[in-house]
Order: sequence, then structure tokens, then C-alpha cells
Amino acid sequence: MQRFNAPWSTSLKVISALGAVALIGSSVAVALATRSTQGQSRLADLAPLLALLPILILGGSAPFAVLVYTITADAIEIRRPLHTTRLPRAELRAARVDPQATRGSIRLLGNGGLFSFTGLFRSATLGNYRAYFTDPHRAVVLWFFGRTVVISPEDPEAFVAELGVPDRVA
Repeated sequence: MQRFNAPWSTSLKVISALGAVALIGSSVAVALATRSTQGQSRLADLAPLLALLPILILGGSAPFAVLVYTITADAIEIRRPLHTTRLPRAELRAARVDPQATRGSIRLLGNGGLFSFTGLFRSATLGNYRAYFTDPHRAVVLWFFGRTVVISPEDPEAFVAELGVPDRVA
């Protein structure tokens, strides 16, 4: 079993910090703005929910942060705070280090930088792919039967070498 940390890029640190400040700030601002209008309108009645929503978004994103990638005999595991995503090695066809892999990608569904980049993305070069990365410059593209995955271990070259699979899809 080989473990690789998932280091945060500078952009992820900035997005996460600014996002957290904006969400907490908007929650406080809504709470303060609606405090004096309690019971005077329907919107004021929704104030507690509106003030809580940004905090729920922040708290809902944290469990999906990527912490560690582990290579076991039968899987690549993506460890997160509350769960682990397992990718079966038996389905792995190829792996390649590609620091440009995520360039020009668009997010179709998922998280674009609050604690990680996770979800379904699309790019001209990869097509649709699943993202579980924290640093696009350390990107490793994994081709499985029927799907493509992008991750970002701390040492991409050592990660790919440990997998022992071709670097191109046949």
C-alpha cells in the first residue's frame, strides 16, 4: 500500500479562503440586515434560513475535500474527511502525468474550488471526466474502462510508476 498526499495549489487555497470569507460574511450580513425587520414581512420570516444557507454550503463542501490517494493491491482510493472513493485497479487501462490535463475544462456538475476540484468536468482533450484533484499542475489522468479520472498526488511521477500501467490508452 502506497500513500500520496493531496497538496493544495495556491489557487485552491485562495479560492477556498475567499469562498469561506464570502459565505460567512454573507450569512452574517443577511442575519444583521433582517434582524430589525423580524415579523414585518414574509422575507423576514425566511431570514434564519437565508442566513444559514451560506454556512450549509460551506459545511456541505468540506466533506468532499480530497486528502490522500492510496494505491492498494486492488484499488486506487481517494480519501476524504467522511468517506473514501474506490477506483478498481482491474479496470485501469492507462495512467499519465499531464500538468495541462485540466486546462480549458468546464465544470458540468460539482465543486470548482471550495476545498477541492471534484465532480464531472469536460475538456476538448479528455472529453467528460471525473475530477478528484487539489492541484491541477500535478494532474494524473487515469483511463478506466468507460471513464476518465483526474487526480493530483504530491508526486505524480512516483504515483504513475507505482501503478505500473501504460501511459497511453490502447
